[in-house]
Amino acid sequence: MASSNSNPAFPFPVPAPADPADEVVREFGPLLRIYKSGRVERPLVAPPVGPGHDAATGVHSRDVDLGACSVRLYLPPVADGAGKLPVVVYVHGGGFVAESAASPSYHLFLNRLAAACPALGVSVDYRLAPEHPLPAGYDDCLAALKWALSAADPWVAAHGDLGRVFVAGDSAGANICHHLAMQPDVRGHAPLKGAVLIHPWFWGSEAVGEEPREPAFRAMGAGLWFFACPGTSDMDDPRMNPMAPGAPGLGALACERVMVCAAEGDFLRWRGRAYAEAVAAARGVGLEDAGGGGVELLETMGEGHVFYLFKPDCDKAKEMLDKMVAFINAP
Repeated sequence: MASSNSNPAFPFPVPAPADPADEVVREFGPLLRIYKSGRVERPLVAPPVGPGHDAATGVHSRDVDLGACSVRLYLPPVADGAGKLPVVVYVHGGGFVAESAASPSYHLFLNRLAAACPALGVSVDYRLAPEHPLPAGYDDCLAALKWALSAADPWVAAHGDLGRVFVAGDSAGANICHHLAMQPDVRGHAPLKGAVLIHPWFWGSEAVGEEPREPAFRAMGAGLWFFACPGTSDMDDPRMNPMAPGAPGLGALACERVMVCAAEGDFLRWRGRAYAEAVAAARGVGLEDAGGGGVELLETMGEGHVFYLFKPDCDKAKEMLDKMVAFINAP
């Protein structure tokens, strides 16, 4: 893989030119292609964008190297004398194999989220499979969360309210957020204020809701998981199926409140709803009256998986952002 880039100030690697004789040996939709030579291609991923000042929102961003991983911090305009801001640690999706904190769609979303709340954003750029199989991504995100909680960075120390820390993420990133909220050392620090799981990628051997029950479909839904996490036991690994028999109880989630977003056209819709119901049940309430248990479910009709990244200006994307802002700013 070549290391040159048209922007020398932002030296992200770009793929080497394709060799016509180098055939594809493994492919996962538009997310990932593996070639016979070992070359890895991520067709869906747009060229990265650098940090800086966002003229549309007034948000400033900068990257911080944490060693194995990095984070991109987002600081909205702060008025003189204003109180400290909630901290949102965001974990991008991409099936554990694609995307980054520098992906244009995530950079746009974090700028808008930081400005709308307002909140201090911490977007995690974790290592990806297959170059770094899981649990590398889980480990990186846990390290980034601990780093944020330590207030080691001057922006976090000066502007972050560590009594109002949220984890948020989409798809595989939402899966990681669940993993973070279950960590004993996170629980030992202080409960997170909340978790926002957008179209979470959970799966399992047994169908829930209206998921197809055919074994071939169950296996297909877990194919990328087995590839990204070669050390997994099966699709009922608690990291992929937090509702599996024997998985740690959801009552152990180290967050006061949970918001789950689902989309009607997403094949993960029923899994997200089942997760919200299970968290509410673990808190002794039903989902329909889970307000007292701190569990919210937002179901978006007529849209598909992570639609808000592909159509950020549509009305339903704006509605989802408004709901997230209200959740983060709730007492």
